[in-house]
Amino acid sequence: MVDPLFRVGFRGRPMHQAFLDVVGRAPTLDVRTLNVPDEELASVLAETHGYYVSSARNELPLPFHITGDLIAKMPSLILAVAYGAGYDTVDVDACTRAGIAVVNQAGGNAEGVAEHALGMMLSLLKRMPETHIAMRAGGITEREAFMGRELAGRTVGIIGLGHVGSRTATYLKAFGCRVLAYDPYLDEDTCAARGAKKTELNALLEQSDVVTVHCPLNSETEGMLGAREYALMPEGAILVNTARGGIPQEDALFEALESGHLAGAGLDAWAVEPPPEDHPLLGHPRVIGTVHTGGVTHESRARVAEMAGEAFVAAAAGELPPRIVNPEVIPAYIERWTKTFGRAFPGAVR
Repeated sequence: MVDPLFRVGFRGRPMHQAFLDVVGRAPTLDVRTLNVPDEELASVLAETHGYYVSSARNELPLPFHITGDLIAKMPSLILAVAYGAGYDTVDVDACTRAGIAVVNQAGGNAEGVAEHALGMMLSLLKRMPETHIAMRAGGITEREAFMGRELAGRTVGIIGLGHVGSRTATYLKAFGCRVLAYDPYLDEDTCAARGAKKTELNALLEQSDVVTVHCPLNSETEGMLGAREYALMPEGAILVNTARGGIPQEDALFEALESGHLAGAGLDAWAVEPPPEDHPLLGHPRVIGTVHTGGVTHESRARVAEMAGEAFVAAAAGELPPRIVNPEVIPAYIERWTKTFGRAFPGAVR
């Protein structure tokens, strides 16, 4: 028997009302919460076709991360839609093997995150965190003790020139910065069109006054910035990470700051979120720490929630949703959709 409704489940609450507004206008969507008693959960999971899944790995309980174990409990699942651009809570390979399409909201929070990165650069170069701490302690006699630097005309290296990296490059050009980019998946012409010069990682580190991280966390990028990489950066350079925790090695970063080799760090993403109160980087006077709030703006939240809702609307209508991160799954996804809903798949791409 075919199912006339595309059933969507989510755990906790949607990140913004815009999601519920969008899906609420689609009569073929049945949206339900997974916050149900244990005795009801198995049947709800078994009937779910689409899972709206949090991207925050430390906020979503592990049993609700999309792993092989959860997939086994969700035999009807054909679409996983992440809250944001990241999908750390999703085992994409396991989804692909099971015929489940994975969608993210890449670009939806680019404005908010790029602004956050720029704000960290400016604050660190002007030594605002140190000055604030010193003022609270009292006894400042010379303003020159907190001599800062201007962003204008500096060399900035961007690691990852996707939606956020490209937006950041646009801002930096307004400051007259020389912008370098390390992104092995883009050619020189594409980097140039996005406002940066394609550069190998070591060369980027050696030449940049500021290095800002905007790549995803995966097997290629996990721990990619450690003691060797920090040593390559010029003395007095600054690191900003608004991407994902686990890309910069935090212990080595602390040592690079303590030695004076690096002048500051802005960290919006941490290996564990939120970081423990006694984390040494949180107490460092030349560190700005925020708790993954770069994209937590009213505008970004509304935008990504609407994008996620539209992905489910497309799926319910028999259209391929946009931003599928595992496109190789599409034939299996279409086959499973057709079998589930008992009608031909139009196959339009939105």
